[in-house]
Amino acid sequence: MNYIDQYKHLGVEPICKELQFAPQTYYAAKSRPISERQLNDARLKKEILRIYEENYSAYGVIKMWKQLRREGFEVGRDQVARLMKALGLQGVVRGKAKRTTIPELGDLRPADLVERNFRAPVPNRLWVADLTYVRTWNGFVYTWFIVDVFSRSIVGWKVSKSMHATHGVDALEMALWQRKANRDELIHHSDRGSQYVSVRYTSRFSDAGIESSVGSRGDSYDNALAESVNGLYKAELIHRRGSWENAEQVEWPTAAWVAWWNNRRLHSFTRYLPPAEFEAIYYAQAAEAA
Repeated sequence: MNYIDQYKHLGVEPICKELQFAPQTYYAAKSRPISERQLNDARLKKEILRIYEENYSAYGVIKMWKQLRREGFEVGRDQVARLMKALGLQGVVRGKAKRTTIPELGDLRPADLVERNFRAPVPNRLWVADLTYVRTWNGFVYTWFIVDVFSRSIVGWKVSKSMHATHGVDALEMALWQRKANRDELIHHSDRGSQYVSVRYTSRFSDAGIESSVGSRGDSYDNALAESVNGLYKAELIHRRGSWENAEQVEWPTAAWVAWWNNRRLHSFTRYLPPAEFEAIYYAQAAEAA
């Protein structure tokens, strides 16, 4: 019918004759009232567009379906896939990670206590850290992240104009301030970057009672979780914007993205719950058990 609508200025009857069906079929279809399914699809399309725009245009079919269900919409995954396809929407695709840290070649570095096992039974048992770069008009700026493995929550971050270890310490201080309690047996894991094995950075571990761990094999898989967060940060925020002027222009959007990541973004690892909600459930269950 859309084909006829497009060319009906040439005459409906000649087109129907060419397509070999009766003109009455076309007129009957045009006069037929809108179906309940069409009305429901139209309503859901508005909600899908809203959720898509509210979440950095990052959600694919599964996260969109989960979010709609969280908001009380009775909808199937196949229906969401069909409507997103009709709207031309798709989830963000993470690009290939690029190495930012400079390997420290010396022998004096902490052991690898993680060995690529990025799981933790409770919050504040294992943190992973890494930094990534952002290209701006005034040169590169660097974003540092510290992530709690248990919930994927970003507990510390920093945007800086250099890769000096002091900026990593700033991110660490934020993490320590946010997680004041329950840091027994905490391990901080990073790659072999010189920023993370510097005296200034590692000495803060001793003060805070944290055990340091450094990847032993010298590739991104030794810190894969942190690399994954960096990749999503670049794909969901940095690359979407296109161009950035300076570090100050990067900082505030990064703060907003971190708040969204921790409090609203759905993560498959946490059963499609935001990290803050996932931790709240854990602490509630722990209190009930106690």
